[in-house]
Amino acid sequence: MDQIDLTLLAELEKGLPLKERPFDIIGEALQISSEEVISRIKKLRDLGVIRRFRARISQRKLGIVANALVAWKIPKQDTEMIGCQLASFNVVTHCYQRRVIPGRWEYSLYTVHHGRSEESVIHEVSLISDKIGYSDYLVLFSTEEYKRTPNVCIRNPGIKE
Repeated sequence: MDQIDLTLLAELEKGLPLKERPFDIIGEALQISSEEVISRIKKLRDLGVIRRFRARISQRKLGIVANALVAWKIPKQDTEMIGCQLASFNVVTHCYQRRVIPGRWEYSLYTVHHGRSEESVIHEVSLISDKIGYSDYLVLFSTEEYKRTPNVCIRNPGIKE
């Protein structure tokens, strides 16, 4: 890798410009052609420096600012059936089953919801609750968004594992 590759990686880290020809804009910034930008990206991918090249939508820029995890208290015998029902709602982006801790945390199913307001998410969860026949749930809204960095774990050396 040379300095142009390092600068290219820094530019890509910012995200592609939302323009018709984003590689032209990156090329202008690096004083290389868009063809060379694309060629370098391919080379960096082939070398394993770039593992994936994909789009990620910035929900907040689209006005989707209410992100919630909903914890559902569902009896064990109904977990499979209700889990399938919850996963079928188009407003549910993820549905998970987790182990309960008897007497401490009885919530076994979790759904993830995204909306333009907390009120809209609460309303959709209420409608789902009515449809599945279970009303014991908690809606937990995100309070902070951290940078998404896939497969990176920074270990605090002061913590004993």
